[in-house]
Amino acid sequence: MKYTQNEKILQVTEKTLVVGVDIAKERHVGRAFDFRGVELGKRIEFENRKEGMEKFLDWANKIMKANGKENVIVGIEPTGHYWLCFEQYLRENGIKVVLVNPFHVKRSKELDDNTQTKSDIKDPKTIAMLVKDGRYTEPNIPEGIYAEMRVAMNIYERLQKQLNVLKNQIINWLDIYFPEFLEVFSDWEGKTAIATLREMPLPCDVVEKEVEGIIEYWHDKVDVRAISRRRAMDLAEAAKRSIGKKEGRKLARQEIKYLLSQYELLKKQMEEIEAEMAELLREVPNGEQLLEIKGVGVKTAVGFISEVGDIRKYEDARQIQKLAGLNIIENSSGKYKGQTCISKRGRGRLRSSLFKAMITIVAKNEEFKQLHRYYTTRQNNPLKKKQSLIALCCKLIRIFFAILKKGIRYDGNKMLSDIKREALAITA
Repeated sequence: MKYTQNEKILQVTEKTLVVGVDIAKERHVGRAFDFRGVELGKRIEFENRKEGMEKFLDWANKIMKANGKENVIVGIEPTGHYWLCFEQYLRENGIKVVLVNPFHVKRSKELDDNTQTKSDIKDPKTIAMLVKDGRYTEPNIPEGIYAEMRVAMNIYERLQKQLNVLKNQIINWLDIYFPEFLEVFSDWEGKTAIATLREMPLPCDVVEKEVEGIIEYWHDKVDVRAISRRRAMDLAEAAKRSIGKKEGRKLARQEIKYLLSQYELLKKQMEEIEAEMAELLREVPNGEQLLEIKGVGVKTAVGFISEVGDIRKYEDARQIQKLAGLNIIENSSGKYKGQTCISKRGRGRLRSSLFKAMITIVAKNEEFKQLHRYYTTRQNNPLKKKQSLIALCCKLIRIFFAILKKGIRYDGNKMLSDIKREALAITA
């Protein structure tokens, strides 16, 4: 939910117990304060286990009764992932949990003792004071289908990183044992190339097979429309003049076999998770309508929804723009007006996925392509290419918001309204 600074401050009343908790892997530390910042009771250290969390609730209830408090608000610093289970436990027990920005904690930790020290005892107070002053946000924890999407995207990106590492390892292997292979096959991920690496990965294996043996093997094992004799001859010739390493051949064959097996497993797993993502997208209201935008695929749509969550929680597309760190900021004082830029504060993965998606969309979508050309070539305030892509990312957010929130169909002609308005203004 969106609150203003004043609304956040007003939620902390005389009857509110403000608790700051410093999160760690095994043991958390909590301190309690009233609405003026006066510490109540002694600090507590408790384990990141159910017993420890029950101990924390008992400690908070005792302080509330002793000081006449009626409600409690717990502030935590969301560093790492160790806070997720604690937040869930408190939420299930009806305790309001809020998050403070780690950057704010770092900047305000010197206010009490004028030192740069950061400790498990000092941090809970710093966190509680930020909560007291309304400098917090409420956690946007995805639930139901949105939680499934978040997990699916985490799995997909993890598999993608592993696949990239594996591809580099295979190229490294080829550079050592068969450098000329990529002269024959420009892409080692093709069916024929992978089949060749499985049967005859080393130059000596290719020489032993000879051209006719290579062609016969491709006919039997590779499902392609035509077998190229020219390529088989080029492969045999490349093997004869290869400068690849000759020592350790036995285990080199075993290594490439393992690498290719891992590669095929990862590709299969990615296909499975992509199918799951497509199925999840069908369950989101108006979710499949995002795919009507040329250049927007399942990964882009699911990536956006998984980061944003339920669109009904937002009143305006600018909230999502700020969540992605794409809101415009500038430094100005008096007559000085600084250069504008994006804040880059918020969900970095959302910002990154939007920017990467926009590169593809501009290449494939005619309306976005025209708008990109207009932004970069207009007479009044032309944008640089990267600035134009950022502006188009913000426009894409507004389009996604309208489709998901209101069920409006994508209309490419509306995309060009900026150009038409500019043309009318010049004519007038």
